[in-house]
Amino acid sequence: MSTTPDTEPLLKRIAEALERLSPPPAATSGLDAADAFVWNAEAGRTDPVAEVSRVDMSLIKGVDRVRDILLDNTRRFAGGLPANNALLWGARGMGKSSLVKAVHAAVNAETPNSLILIEIHREDIESLPRLMGQLRAQERRAVVFCDDLSFDHDDTSYKSLKAVLEGGIEGRPRNVIFYATSNRRHLMPRDMMENERSTAINPSEAVEEKVSLSDRFGLWLGFHNCSQSDYLDMVAGYAKHHGLKVDDETLNAEAIEWAATRGGRSGRVAWQFIQDLAGRLGQRLD
Repeated sequence: MSTTPDTEPLLKRIAEALERLSPPPAATSGLDAADAFVWNAEAGRTDPVAEVSRVDMSLIKGVDRVRDILLDNTRRFAGGLPANNALLWGARGMGKSSLVKAVHAAVNAETPNSLILIEIHREDIESLPRLMGQLRAQERRAVVFCDDLSFDHDDTSYKSLKAVLEGGIEGRPRNVIFYATSNRRHLMPRDMMENERSTAINPSEAVEEKVSLSDRFGLWLGFHNCSQSDYLDMVAGYAKHHGLKVDDETLNAEAIEWAATRGGRSGRVAWQFIQDLAGRLGQRLD
C-alpha cells in the first residue's frame, strides 16, 4: 500500500490511537529479587516483600504434630520430592498462617534460597490460573499461600481453585505447591451445603462438587482450641524471647485474667497479652 504526504499523518494518528487502546504488557517481577512476594492480580505481577511479618517457629506452641507434618512436607517439596497441597483449618488465632510463614523461613534457613513464598489474597483466587501460568515458566520452587480462604453463597471462584490444584488439563506446576488456612474444614459454610442438598435435583452430587474442593488438599491439618497449659506455655515463650522482666507467678496470673476477659485462649490472645504487658512494663518488642 502506497502512502502520500496527505495520508501519512492520518496513518500515524491511527497507529498511535491503536497503541493507546492496546493493553500494556504485564509487568514482571524477577523471582530472584526476594524470598517472599505478594501476587498483584490487577497488574499481573508478583511484588517482592522486603521483610516478612512472622514469628520464630519455636514460639508456636501447642501444635507440635501439625508443625512437624507441615515442615516435613515442605522440606520434601523444596528438595524436589513429591509433596501435598495443605489445608490448615480450625480454631482462630492458633497460629495457622504463622506456621506457614515460619516453616518457609525454617526450610530456607536449612537450604538458602530453596523456596519462595507467594501470598495470594482471597478476593484474587479467580486469577490463580494466571499466577500459576507465570510460575510454571520459573525455575524456583514456590509455596503459593492463601490466608483465611473460604467461599460464600453464589461464589463460583472455588472452581478456579479446583481446576488449578488437580483437575485442569495442565494441572499444578511441578515447582508449585498450594497452602491455605481456613476456619472451615470444607471451605464452605454448613448452611450453603445444606441448601444445595435440599434444592438440587441430585442432592448428593451437588454437595459432592463443593466438598470435593477440600479433597484437592492432600494434607488436612487441624488446629483446635488450646488448653490453659498450652496457653501459658505460649505466654512464657513470648516473655522469655523478648526478655520481659516479670516473675512467673505474676505472669501466669495476669495471663489467665487476660484470657478470661477475652473469652478464650489462643496463640493470638497470648501475643496480645504480651503486647499489653510489654507496654505496661515500658519495654519494646523487637
